[in-house]
Amino acid sequence: MQKMLSLLSRVLKGTAQKPVTAVRVMVASRNYADFASEATFDVKKCDVHRLEEGPPTQAVLTREQGLQYYRTMQTIRRMELKSDQLYKQKIIRGFCHLYDGQEACCVGLESGINPTDHLITAYRAHGYTYTRGVSVKEILAELTGRKGGCAKGKGGSMHMYAKNFYGGNGIVGAQVPLGAGVALACKFFGKDEICVSLYGDGAANQGQIFETYNMAALWKLPCIFICENNRYGMGTSVERAAASTDYYKRGDYIPGLRVDGMDVLCVREATKFAADHCRSGKGPILMELQTYRYHGHSMSDPGVSYRTREEIQEVRSKSDPITLLKDRMLNNNLSSVEELKEIDVEVRKEIEEAAQFATTDPEPPLEEIANHIYHNEPTFDVRGANLWIKYKSAS
Repeated sequence: MQKMLSLLSRVLKGTAQKPVTAVRVMVASRNYADFASEATFDVKKCDVHRLEEGPPTQAVLTREQGLQYYRTMQTIRRMELKSDQLYKQKIIRGFCHLYDGQEACCVGLESGINPTDHLITAYRAHGYTYTRGVSVKEILAELTGRKGGCAKGKGGSMHMYAKNFYGGNGIVGAQVPLGAGVALACKFFGKDEICVSLYGDGAANQGQIFETYNMAALWKLPCIFICENNRYGMGTSVERAAASTDYYKRGDYIPGLRVDGMDVLCVREATKFAADHCRSGKGPILMELQTYRYHGHSMSDPGVSYRTREEIQEVRSKSDPITLLKDRMLNNNLSSVEELKEIDVEVRKEIEEAAQFATTDPEPPLEEIANHIYHNEPTFDVRGANLWIKYKSAS
């Protein structure tokens, strides 16, 4: 330590022979060793329905977890901003629903379940596609309709899939009964697995959701129903769309939690609590994640005709999930400004390289248009636009 200070003094005086970069490396390594290994944080108490107690109000965050959560949320944020740019350049076409602002939901949720658990969501699916293991390169290539996309360029924004991830579904609310079906399979095969079935506040008034609640409760399915309440269903505020905005109570006879969806630790602890509830054989549970989207409903929605720019800016300045995690880590010596900036640079580089791939990779050839209708089936003919056009469908 004394030698390092002496060297630093000589550098400042201009008498040292070693370059300044050497000192920077030494100082960085010293700071790295001085970081705390973990810290404990207070998280907002969850509102509960039909539960004697809720998730803990304190959460332990290790340094490694913090860096992982920060990198993942920054990657999703940058990926969505790049998608916005590519859409405006007309490289991405069609439906496109961005997830920026809601990153704490998918990152906290994934950290509270197992990779072997199952997840199905609606069409704002890019964040969950990434947390379920699909690379940024494959996601952006799918958005641009390229062969290297995670669905071979045939699914686009709303239809991405991975192992134990069932999309990306374009029909509002339709994924909820499908998720209950996956949970029924988990129970039928006796696996210690659960299914997370997500939907938005805009889908929460649909009849098929209440029918699913009923079946799940009767059969005690290991299913977490999650309403991502970002306060607007398309351009309609929740207050104008629902007689009751207590979405966590909508299950009636199903227990529920209302969670701060802008705090990754709060989401993680609530998800662990809900997962333990399902695994213990108590049946389904409902979670409402109170969150916010920065973009409009889709890329065709500017997002400021039904809310003010000041409202969006206020959420960004007071409740941004990435800023909240960053401040916690810096204030508790879990990381440094320089280290997080390095992560930001690495993330930007990864996004740019993925975008380069997504704009240069070839589109799938026409002869593959009928492929992948079935899994592991013999090749068969599929009729084209008229009787005389036929395509081969391979699994």
